[in-house]
Amino acid sequence: MSATEEALTFTCAGETLVGILHRPARPGRRGLVLVPGAPQYRVGSHRQSVLLARDLAAQGIAVLRFDYRGMGDSDGGFRSFEAVSEDIAAALAELSARVPAVEETLLFGLCDGASAIAYFAAGRQDLAGLVLVNPWVRDRDTVDRALVRHYYRDRLLSGDLWRRLLTGKLDLGRALGDLAGTLGRLARRKAGAATQPETAKPLSARVADALTGYQGRVLLILSGADLTAQEFEASVLETEAIAAWRNRVAFTLLRLEGANHTYARAEWRRRLHSAVLAWIDERG
Repeated sequence: MSATEEALTFTCAGETLVGILHRPARPGRRGLVLVPGAPQYRVGSHRQSVLLARDLAAQGIAVLRFDYRGMGDSDGGFRSFEAVSEDIAAALAELSARVPAVEETLLFGLCDGASAIAYFAAGRQDLAGLVLVNPWVRDRDTVDRALVRHYYRDRLLSGDLWRRLLTGKLDLGRALGDLAGTLGRLARRKAGAATQPETAKPLSARVADALTGYQGRVLLILSGADLTAQEFEASVLETEAIAAWRNRVAFTLLRLEGANHTYARAEWRRRLHSAVLAWIDERG
């Protein structure tokens, strides 16, 4: 299906935002807003946002990609991804106004764009679904958790590690010292967290809290070769609160093995786009 691409501007809290609307020749009832991840703008890493928007529009899905205030060509000062809910709301309203055929709206975000969506979506019932790709939750101990959960475990199962040990090519004392240091840092931070006020919650906990406030459809996509994805899995996905939430909502988890954080290869992008399209089409 053919689609046009239209440059446009719209307002958010008195500032002007810039976006590109991908309008199918025959728009379907579902439309999607691509939420950028900073410091990227509406084009995305490796032109990912452009390519995804074109693929979706070719299937009849209207797409709006845009710049936050303070990013790309939009007015205003730079702001954290935790403070862009007004921008996302303005983009959703603009999509609905420009394409009246859209009855259900969805959000797509990569990295801190995904985390921004989590904040925005909490408590909202007017969204048809969220696509979250490698959400950003890096804080004081997410890297250490990911190392324990993935790196050290995978190393222990690696035949190469045991060959190096047997041939004396690996310093066992140093390797064990690194692991002990990582576990020690995690233990100290856990002990200190018990005395911290609620406002000092780490980012991983804040994102988890926001996610549990949304009760609609969710597609979570995690790259198999990405530390950010591993941090999210170890620090958010495996928590009891998120496990309970996943049982209450229409939640789909997809791991794209081998892919990196930004889906830099054409093969990885094709798998990502196909997964998103299939999930959107599930409800007919």
